[in-house]
Amino acid sequence: MVRRSRITLLAAGVALAGLVSACGVQGAAVPGEPDVRTLEVGPYPVDRHSYDQDPHGKGALLEGIRMADAVAPVVSIDPVLNVGVDAGVVATSDQAVDGYLATVAKPVLDKHNMVVAYRAMGADLPFEPFQTEPVEPSPDTVVLQLLMRFPGAAVAAQAARDLEESDFQVAPDQNRRVRHPDYPAAMIHWRPGVANMGTFVAVGEFVLFVFVARPSADEKDLLAWTGNALRVAIPAAQSFQPTPMDKLNTLRVDPDGLLARVAVQDRDRELDTDHFSVHPPATLVHMDSNQASLRRTIEQNGLDQVAVIDNSWVLRVRDPSKAPALAADLIAGAGEEFDPVAAPNDVPGATCQHLNKRGNVDRQYRYQCFVTYKRYVAVVAGDSEADIRQRVAAQYALLANSM
Repeated sequence: MVRRSRITLLAAGVALAGLVSACGVQGAAVPGEPDVRTLEVGPYPVDRHSYDQDPHGKGALLEGIRMADAVAPVVSIDPVLNVGVDAGVVATSDQAVDGYLATVAKPVLDKHNMVVAYRAMGADLPFEPFQTEPVEPSPDTVVLQLLMRFPGAAVAAQAARDLEESDFQVAPDQNRRVRHPDYPAAMIHWRPGVANMGTFVAVGEFVLFVFVARPSADEKDLLAWTGNALRVAIPAAQSFQPTPMDKLNTLRVDPDGLLARVAVQDRDRELDTDHFSVHPPATLVHMDSNQASLRRTIEQNGLDQVAVIDNSWVLRVRDPSKAPALAADLIAGAGEEFDPVAAPNDVPGATCQHLNKRGNVDRQYRYQCFVTYKRYVAVVAGDSEADIRQRVAAQYALLANSM
């Protein structure tokens, strides 16, 4: 589903009917393609564009986006964990203790100057995290990962020790330290009688926190699942090449001009990890309700980058011949809560869907449409038919004008 506050392309819907008033469109006719100057794009600019590349001191956020590649999708821990529940950049220590770490961790993170972090949570069943009242059916297994970047390896090693100690000391008479034979550097503890276990381990300039929740408070079972998580999470962090601290602000906001290919009415933008940013495909996997299927789609179609601006996305594949296949795979995974509807005849490669009664209008957009052009698949979502129709046309025209 398309969630209103997350980057996710799990499903969608767009009902496109009725004409809207025409607006002048810049561009030129291309042989074999419609003349984009005739498309009705409403208030959306479609001329070739570029955004300011300077992060203006927010390079750590760009590094946080990159770190999606440093976190293992939960499905790689165990195939039963196929549901992404929550994921994203953690910009501050306040955000880190908002649902992921205990509040006692904040002074430790501040003391050791946490640079940025990336969070990912997955389970065997979908559920709403951080709710005070559980909703049935609830998952049997939940694995949470928080990968925190620090200024250096020595700092990270000390931060890991301090984070473990501060968490343990919340209830020192009840908590119990345990060790996993394959990961002696991992600092693990749990509270007997409580069906979860947490661990901190330093991995170079990172501290990895893994939290496992299971149906029963079985120490051997929890430790086995913790080991399974570390088996894939540590190599994922080790294989990632962090940007040197003094180079963070040299990272570019839109180095390949992918954001500039997203049709929006307002081009006055600044870096925002949820609403104006370019992501690796791993971001989509971490948040998908069928991680195994989406990973196959990404690998088979060669998806290499995703740009998001609000509720519009542009995905890029390496081979232009794969763009229609990527769109088809995404549409096929929409689910039974979406019905196909006719796409606009004047926009080649547009495919549309509409949210039906099985959907949730509080969490999903009513309409969504996919548009393909050469190496690109664009996705526009929203609740207004008239606006979606203009955006579909504008998106195609902008992609054509940006070549």
